[in-house]
Amino acid sequence: MNLNETELFCIKGGAITSTFLNSVARVITTILDLGRTVGSSIRRIYSKNYC
Repeated sequence: MNLNETELFCIKGGAITSTFLNSVARVITTILDLGRTVGSSIRRIYSKNYC
């Protein structure tokens, strides 16, 4: 099925899909995990608790 240019402009799709929400949730989780890692590293440096 081929659509011409005016028909392509009439197509309306949802921007918020489950894939989009899943990717946003993964980004937020990754940022939180990174923050925890950096915070733990800073705390261990100040307490001089190295492995």
